[in-house]
Amino acid sequence: MGVNWSVRWTKRASLDHAAIIRWTVIHFGARQATLYMETLALAVAALNKGPELPGCKTRPELGEGIRTLHIARGGRKGRHFIVYRVADSCHIEILRLLHDSMELAGHLVPTLR
Repeated sequence: MGVNWSVRWTKRASLDHAAIIRWTVIHFGARQATLYMETLALAVAALNKGPELPGCKTRPELGEGIRTLHIARGGRKGRHFIVYRVADSCHIEILRLLHDSMELAGHLVPTLR
């Protein structure tokens, strides 16, 4: 029987989420923001299956145990990465939600790297 994974958000990741949705509403409208929220939610929900999903990448250049998952999955479009790590034997910790055009290392607190 497999591990039942749960996902926890850091405060910084929650702030990223709110900022992404706010920016999307301002620039593309409420309807598009709702669709993008769904895309983000589906990618996060996929992590409940575990940290090694198809499309997940180990990112040693970002820090020990750091991985990313691009939210563009299952035919949905998106431009953000979920930056996460395994916190313990059954928890995944979302560290940041970052745009794929960003220099990711510059947006992670040094203690996370």
